[in-house]
Amino acid sequence: MNSTLSDAAFWSRFQFGFTLTYHYLFPQLTMGLAWFLVYWKWRALRTGDEKYNDAVRFWAKIFGLNFAVGVVTGIPMEFQFGTNWAGFSRYAGGVIGQTLAMEGMFAFFLESAFIGALIWGEKRLGPRYHFMAAVAVALGSWISGFFILVTNAFMQHPVGYGVEADGSLGITSLGSYLLNPWALVQFAHNQLAALVTGSFVVTAVGAFYTLRGRHPVQARLYLRAGTIVGLIASMLVAFPTGDQQAKMVGNHQPVTLAAMEGRFVGGPMAGVAVIGQPNVAARRLDNPIEIPGALSFLAYGTLQSYVHGLQEYPEATWPDNIELLYYSFHLMITLGTLFILLMAYAGFQNWRGRLETSTGLLWVLMLAFPFPYIANTLGWMTAELGRQPWLVYGLFRTGQGYSKVVSSGDTIFTLIGFIGLYFMLGLLFLYLVGREIGSGPDDDVRVDPGDLQAAREVPVRGKVPAP
Repeated sequence: MNSTLSDAAFWSRFQFGFTLTYHYLFPQLTMGLAWFLVYWKWRALRTGDEKYNDAVRFWAKIFGLNFAVGVVTGIPMEFQFGTNWAGFSRYAGGVIGQTLAMEGMFAFFLESAFIGALIWGEKRLGPRYHFMAAVAVALGSWISGFFILVTNAFMQHPVGYGVEADGSLGITSLGSYLLNPWALVQFAHNQLAALVTGSFVVTAVGAFYTLRGRHPVQARLYLRAGTIVGLIASMLVAFPTGDQQAKMVGNHQPVTLAAMEGRFVGGPMAGVAVIGQPNVAARRLDNPIEIPGALSFLAYGTLQSYVHGLQEYPEATWPDNIELLYYSFHLMITLGTLFILLMAYAGFQNWRGRLETSTGLLWVLMLAFPFPYIANTLGWMTAELGRQPWLVYGLFRTGQGYSKVVSSGDTIFTLIGFIGLYFMLGLLFLYLVGREIGSGPDDDVRVDPGDLQAAREVPVRGKVPAP
C-alpha cells in the first residue's frame, strides 16, 4: 500500500491514529486512578480517618473530567469505522461489533451510571454505598478496557471466527474469542501501564503540594501511595506481562519481532539492540550495540533460540514503517526502565523518611508525569505499526479496508477540524484540571492527629494552630 501524502488510505490511517492517540490520553488515567479511589474509600471505612475521604473527593473530580473528555473524544472513532473504514467494517464487523457493543452496553453504562454517585452522592448514599459506587466505577472502567482489548487482540491474533457465505467473518466460538490468549496478556500489560500513569499523576500532585508547602497530609498520602503503586506496576509491566507480550509476538508475529529489533538476518543468540539505527535500504542495523542472546531469551525462553530475520519473509508482509516501529519500541523500553529506577529510588527515600525533604527528587517526580503517557502511546504505536500491513493479521490487509469513496482531500478536511476541536478541548480540560489542583482537596479544617508537624503547617482558615 502506498503511503504518500496523496494516498487516501494513508490519511484515513493518520486520522484514526491521531484521534485514537488523543482519546487514549484520558481513559488511561481513569483506569489508573479507579483503584486508588477504591482503596482510599476502603481505608476510610476501615479506619474512619477523614483524610482518605478527602482524597476520594478530590480525585473523583479529576476522574470525572477525564471521563467526560474521554467520552467526547471516543465518539468520533466509532463513526470512522463507517466513514473511513467501510471495507473493514463489512469484513470483520460481525466479530468486532460484538465486543464493541458489549463495551457500550455493559461496561460503559456501568461506569457512567455510578460516576455521578461517586462525585456528588456521598452524603445521600452513606459510606458503604459510596464505597460500592467507587467499586462499580472501577469495574466499569476496567471491563470497558477488556472489551476494547479483546477487539484489538482479534486484529492481532484472530481466533474463534469463521468465514460466512458472503466472505465476511463471524463468531463461531464466543468463548475462544473473549478468552483469546493474546487478549488476556494484552489486558494485563495495558491495565498495569494505566496504573503506572495513574500513580505518576498522583505522585506528581503530591510532590507539587509538598514543594508548595500546601495540604501536607494529603501530599504525604499521594506521595506514598503513588510511589508504592508506581514501583509495583512499573515492574509488572516489564515482567511478567511485557515478557509474555514479547513471547506472543515472537510466536504469532515473527516478522513483527524482527522489525521491532531491526533484525534482517535470522539466527540463534539474537541480541537486543541497546543502540542502533535501522537501515532498511541496506538491510542492516547500523552502529549496533547489543546484549547478546537477550532477544532469543525474551521471545522464546532460551539464549540459543532461533530468531527469524526479515529477509526470511516476503517484503510485502513486512511492516510498512520499520524505522518508526523500531524507535517506538526502543523508546518505550527505555522509558519503562527509567520508571522502575525512579520509583525504586523514591521508594528508598520514602523508606528512609527523606522523600518529602528531597527537593530535587520532588521536582523530578512532579515533572515526570507526562512520560507514562508518552510510553503508553509508544506502546500502542508498536502494536499497531507492527501489525501492518494487516488489519486482521494474516487475513485482511489494511489496503483492503479503507473507504474507497472517501478521498484524501475529504479526510484531510475532517482531520484539520479534529485538530482544531481537540486543541480547544484540550485547553478547556487543562484549565479545569488546573483549577481543581489549584483549589486542592477539602482538608483545610482537618489535620492528621498523628502528625503534629503537619498540623502546624496547615492554615486553618485564618486561625493560628495550637502548638
